[in-house]
Amino acid sequence: MPRIVHSPAYCADIGAHVFQVHKFRRTFERLLADGLLAAGDVAVPEPVTRAEAALVHTEAYLSDLEGAAHTSRTEASELPFSREIIRLFYLAAGGTCAACREALAGGAAINLSGGFHHAFAERAEGFCYLNDVAIGIRCMQAEARIGSAVVVDLDVHQGNGTAKIFADDPAVFTFSMHQERLYPVKQRSSLDVGLEAAVGDAGYLETLARHLPDILEDRRPQLVLYVAGVDPYEHDQLGGLGLSIEGMRQRDEYVICEVRKRGIALAGVLAGGYAVSEDDTVQMHVNTCRAFLDAGGGQR
Repeated sequence: MPRIVHSPAYCADIGAHVFQVHKFRRTFERLLADGLLAAGDVAVPEPVTRAEAALVHTEAYLSDLEGAAHTSRTEASELPFSREIIRLFYLAAGGTCAACREALAGGAAINLSGGFHHAFAERAEGFCYLNDVAIGIRCMQAEARIGSAVVVDLDVHQGNGTAKIFADDPAVFTFSMHQERLYPVKQRSSLDVGLEAAVGDAGYLETLARHLPDILEDRRPQLVLYVAGVDPYEHDQLGGLGLSIEGMRQRDEYVICEVRKRGIALAGVLAGGYAVSEDDTVQMHVNTCRAFLDAGGGQR
């Protein structure tokens, strides 16, 4: 049975902000209310340790974070800066590590947080203080659980921090399919597919199908980490790719099917989602989780 990773501490006071921090709790509550979860399906994570975070981030930057120090390394974040918020990022990274371990043990797992792919090794960026995507993979490498991994990043924004962190690691293939003429300043992923605005469901899904199977066949990784941002949605406040809720659902089901039918372990993170209606954001995250739960164990 695919596992859900969640903590009631996936929250922090960030004030009025486009980042919908309550979506983590609300997604979990919807999964319970819809009868998609039983108590045994939920893994509760611990925060990553300083040593685990240091597999990706520099010591100077981690010292700034843990001391809540405003420096040139932390100021590029577009979130408030407090110890409470930094604690959330350490816990979210622990959740992504837990999802990776669960996926390698049982086939598939998703963290109901994470996807903070703009953080660089030495600095914050966007809404991201720790790059949990990179930390998850580096921890699995350090624990000798994997030799190779693929990041499938379908957030509307390029995973620039992740791309830079893994630029010199041939064991990790980074695939980012994103809106091209949009934040952030791009880094070079192993494969970048930049889309024009208003591509819509059909164009988006056709482009994905043209690339994903070849990546999985060529790389045959031991782990895929799926950054399942729902900000390609047509009513998202920060993106403009124009996908419907149904198109987003088809995207998730396609990715999960392609990975699991090849017997590859699949870990997921929620990543971005800034719909005008937070209810839409939550619905799409629930659909992503439902697709994971429907995946079963897959071929092992």
